[in-house]
Amino acid sequence: MILPPTHTAMPHRKILLVEDNPDDVALTLRAFQKNNIANQVVVASDGQAALDWLFGEGEFAGRDTTDLPAFVLLDLKLPKLDGLEVLRALRANPRTRLLRVVVLTTSREEQDVVESYSLGANSYIRKPVDFDEFLHVVGQLGLYWLILNEPLPPRN
Repeated sequence: MILPPTHTAMPHRKILLVEDNPDDVALTLRAFQKNNIANQVVVASDGQAALDWLFGEGEFAGRDTTDLPAFVLLDLKLPKLDGLEVLRALRANPRTRLLRVVVLTTSREEQDVVESYSLGANSYIRKPVDFDEFLHVVGQLGLYWLILNEPLPPRN
């Protein structure tokens, strides 16, 4: 089911895409566009860059770290720090502990599924190999996490 475009999709909230494969980045961005998801997508090509962006460190020092993404799409097989290490770091920090994280990966390893959920992933999705199916799945993920899923209220 594809939902019609809506203005309740929190267009001001960013999406953090943690993905090292440029083709998957392009496909994901295209899927969002085809589903009228206009949110800004921040792309981190490795696990360390994702944490640096979220915590305002490294090349992102001074970034407003209160500006957290609506959700994170996290690949597991990443350079520098893998997705499980990123997830572990997010859940260990009080500011990012409840951040919505969707693991989007090619891994079919049962251990990756179990560990992702054990570390607090909100969802685990295997990337479809088929181009059209990939566009559909990623578009639906965006619509669900931006429109249908009720986010936590802002904390003071």
